[in-house]
Amino acid sequence: MDVIRRLLGESGTWAFVGLGDDPSRTAYEQARLLQTRGKRIFPVHPAARMVLGEQGYASLAEVPVKVDVVGVYRRSEFAGQAVDEAIAAGAGAVWLPLGVVDEAAAQRALDAGLDVVMNRCPGVEWALRRG
Repeated sequence: MDVIRRLLGESGTWAFVGLGDDPSRTAYEQARLLQTRGKRIFPVHPAARMVLGEQGYASLAEVPVKVDVVGVYRRSEFAGQAVDEAIAAGAGAVWLPLGVVDEAAAQRALDAGLDVVMNRCPGVEWALRRG
């Protein structure tokens, strides 16, 4: 819980792997939520479109700043690749939302010194920390 509180409270930049321009998708909802709470978001999607007023990037390696948190909004079987890219990009943490679980990738991130949150929703956790 300390990691969750710290990431939500102290982080400034979040890359959202899998964030496209579809407002019905969970990644879009969560990115918008964190953006309204003062976080700078970086959409990471192969289409690299503008999303929520921010330039999109085709990969984490293309994001021009070191991000605090990488949200991995991909299915579990693809999460490991995104986590490895977050490690290579020098991110401070990875956040795998509800339903996204990859224990081996989480361990690689921990071994590389990243904070890890897995199978938790940033929006729910934000509401809980305010309660």
